[in-house]
Amino acid sequence: MASPRLGVGSRGLPQPQLPVLLLLLLVLLGPWPAAGHGGKYSREKNEPELPPKREPGGEFRMEKLDQLWEKAQRLQLSPVKLSELHADLKMQERDEFAWKKLKAEGLDEDGEKQAKLTRSLSVILAKYGLDGRKDTRAVSSNSLSDPAEEDSLEDPRLEKLWHKAKTSGKFSSEELDKLRREFQHHKEKVREYNVLLETLSRTEEIQENVISPLDVSRVKEDVLHSKHAELKDRLRGIHQGYDRLRRVSHQGYGTEAEFEEPRVIDLWDLAKSANFTEKELESIREELKHFEAKIEKHNHYQKQLEISHQKLKHVESFGDREHVSRNKEKYAMLEEKTKELGYKVKKHLQDLSGRISRARHQEL
Repeated sequence: MASPRLGVGSRGLPQPQLPVLLLLLLVLLGPWPAAGHGGKYSREKNEPELPPKREPGGEFRMEKLDQLWEKAQRLQLSPVKLSELHADLKMQERDEFAWKKLKAEGLDEDGEKQAKLTRSLSVILAKYGLDGRKDTRAVSSNSLSDPAEEDSLEDPRLEKLWHKAKTSGKFSSEELDKLRREFQHHKEKVREYNVLLETLSRTEEIQENVISPLDVSRVKEDVLHSKHAELKDRLRGIHQGYDRLRRVSHQGYGTEAEFEEPRVIDLWDLAKSANFTEKELESIREELKHFEAKIEKHNHYQKQLEISHQKLKHVESFGDREHVSRNKEKYAMLEEKTKELGYKVKKHLQDLSGRISRARHQEL
C-alpha cells in the first residue's frame, strides 16, 4: 500500500499541508492585541469613553443625593438623625423628579418650583450639618449623646419658658415630655426660617449685580416675591407658636386639647383659620387624628432604634459572634422600618400642609 505523499509544487519541492500554513501565517502576523486593548487606530482607542455607571443598589436614584447620604454616614450622625435625613432626601428626590417632568412639559417657566427645590435642599444641608460649615449642633457622635446638649433650645426666651414650666408643678411627667416636643419643634421651625432667610439674602445680592433683559428680571422678581411670601408665612407661624408655648407654659394643658403632636397642632390651628366649610374641617380633623397616630408609631420605632443601637454597641464589645449577628439583624430591621415610616410621615405632612395652605391663600 502506497504511503501518503506530500504535495509536490511546480519545482518539485514538498508542499506543506494546510495546518502548517496557518501556523506560519500566525507567526508572521505577530501576537493578536488583547481584547478591549486595541492599537492606536482601533475604535476603542479613538471613541470617547463612556462615563462610569453608578454602582447598582445605591440608596438614591439621584447621584447628588446619594453622595449626600454617603457624606452623612461618614459624619457618623446618630441612627435617628440618619433615618430622618433618609426620609428628607427621599422627599427631595420625589419632588425633583416631579419637577423634571413639569419642566419637560414647559410648566415651570418662571423657575419658582426649581427655586423652591433649591431652598428645600438648603434646609436639609443646614439641618444635618452637610453644608460644609462647622456647626456642631447638627453633628452628634454615633451614640446617644448627653440629653442636655442634644436638647438645647438655642434661645434664651425658650429656655426661660421651659424652666418655668418644669418648676411650676402644673405638668405631669407625660405632659412635660409633650411640652418638650413642642419646644423642640419650635426650635426646628426657627432654624428652617433662618436658612431660608439666608438663601433669600444671597439671591437678592446676586439679583442686584446681574443685568438681564426686562422680561427675565420680572421673572426673577416674581420668584423673589414668592420667597418673601413663604418667609412671611413661616414667620407668622413662629410668632403664633411662641405665643402658644408662652400660654401653655403659664397655664398648663387644658382638657380641651385635641392633639398632642406639635406638627399636628400647627396644622389644626392653620386649618381652623382657613377657608374650609364645617364638613371639610371635620374631615381634616379626622385625617389629622390618623396622621397623629402615624407620627406616634414613627416615634415608637425611633426610640426602639436608639435602644437597639446601644445594645448592639454593648454586644459588639462583650458578646459572642452569634449574639452580635442576631442584634445586627434586629437593628437592620428597625432601621429600615424607621426609614419607611419617616418617609410616610413626611409625605403625609407635605400633602396636608399643601391642602391647608392652598385653602388659606384662597381666603386671603
